[in-house]
Amino acid sequence: MTAAALPSRARLAFVLGALAMFGPFSIDTVFPAFGAMARDLGSTPLAVQQTISSYLLGYGLMSLFHGAISDAVGRRPVILWGVALFGLASVGCALSADLTTLLVFRFVQGLCAGVGMIVGRAIIRDVFDGEDAQRLMSQVSMIFSIAPAVAPIVGGWILGFGDWHAIFWFLAAFSIVLGGVVWRVLPETHPPERRLPLDARVLLGNYVAMLRHRRFLWLVAVTTLNFAALFLYIASAPALVLEHLGMGEQDFGWFFVPVISGMLVGAWLSGRAAGRVDARRMVAVGFGCCLVATLANLGYAGLSPTFVYPWAVLPLVLLSFGVALVFPQLMIQMLDLYPTQRGSASSMQAFLSLMFQAGVAGALSPLLSAHPSRLALAAMLMSAIAFGLWRWGDRVLMQRRRHTAGVASTSS
Repeated sequence: MTAAALPSRARLAFVLGALAMFGPFSIDTVFPAFGAMARDLGSTPLAVQQTISSYLLGYGLMSLFHGAISDAVGRRPVILWGVALFGLASVGCALSADLTTLLVFRFVQGLCAGVGMIVGRAIIRDVFDGEDAQRLMSQVSMIFSIAPAVAPIVGGWILGFGDWHAIFWFLAAFSIVLGGVVWRVLPETHPPERRLPLDARVLLGNYVAMLRHRRFLWLVAVTTLNFAALFLYIASAPALVLEHLGMGEQDFGWFFVPVISGMLVGAWLSGRAAGRVDARRMVAVGFGCCLVATLANLGYAGLSPTFVYPWAVLPLVLLSFGVALVFPQLMIQMLDLYPTQRGSASSMQAFLSLMFQAGVAGALSPLLSAHPSRLALAAMLMSAIAFGLWRWGDRVLMQRRRHTAGVASTSS
């Protein structure tokens, strides 16, 4: 498409950032309501926490198809339909009278919510290359990072004048507003001549090829494990805020605002460094921050007799900062492995990552959240494994490049 058909970079970043906020906003807004939902539905907060796993399961399964469908029919219609169906699923959640029904509609929400982030990444690579793509990816990450900080605060405010059903009515209204913005602002960035036929056999073959691609799997594993160290704490926020820190349902902002601020600053710095600082160096600095943060977090959780604010949260600020430095660099590398199948590559990455995060939310968090030291140990191990994988894969890649350069020099 022509540059004239595009909105300004700032407007495009805002729209894509709002679409990326869609998924985490619909997770975190509900956190303050876990206790109220458990009482109203005759269940327990632990059982209600499975609404996260149900949501992420749907998110992950459908993520396999969002990108591929957008490669075939275009980015814009896939986003618009996804936002519309999410709004209908939110209405279903608001009208749910039992936990089973709520889990079903949360699953449907998840099926739709991933469309913004997955197709949005493909849009970035449709219209920009190199440093420009990295800058826009970082700008979108900055806007995206606002959602986890604001969402639980909004959820707490809603509970102040309504019940938990009102949160889902709010999400339905949010989807209507977002759909209107997309309709008016976002053009189609994937023209017909570049589209791929939606063939199930071809799609399956492409996904099998990705699962056999060692570098793709390496990048997925590194980004997934590194983010999981932070996501473990996000999924455990109800236990951390309400039980360990002894705060109330309207106090989630004390946890999320500083943690997400670290991610916001990291994304801003990543964008500013594009073209000035080598991507490998940025990733190394990001991992350094993650390892220092998780070690400090483990030390505090293991040695402090009480879990006290703000000391219990400060290491997580540094962790989120490091995650935000690492992710945009590696995500660009991942999409560049498949220049004609960016939507499908984004889908497979999201699927593999979300299946892992669903396990973190549904199994690991309930198992460990009662003990801060166990949470800290698990986060440190995931961050350390991610760093080890990156160092190993990066060393292998550099050796291959030196070998290729040596062969070319000898031949010439």
